[in-house]
Amino acid sequence: MKTLTIRLPDALVTEIEHESRARSVSKSDVVRQRLGQPGRPAAGGGSMRELIGDLIGSVRNDGLPADLSGNKKKYLPALIRAKKRHRR
Repeated sequence: MKTLTIRLPDALVTEIEHESRARSVSKSDVVRQRLGQPGRPAAGGGSMRELIGDLIGSVRNDGLPADLSGNKKKYLPALIRAKKRHRR
C-alpha cells in the first residue's frame, strides 16, 4: 500500500477523528472506507445540475457570439483587444 499526504479542512479532520475514536479504528481506515463507498454524494448533495441550478441562465451574454465556446480561437483575440480598450 502506498502513502498519500493530503491537507484537509479542520472540520473534516475533526469529523474523521471523532468517527475513528467512536469505531475504534485508525483514521486511515475511516478515510479508506469513505473513499471506497460507491456512489458517494457530492459535498452539497445532489447532481451537478442541482448544485448549480441557481446559476443556470444567470450569466448575461452582452452581445457575445452564440458559437463562442466552439470557436474560441476565432473570437478570443478580438475580445481581448476590446477588453484592453475599455480599461483606459
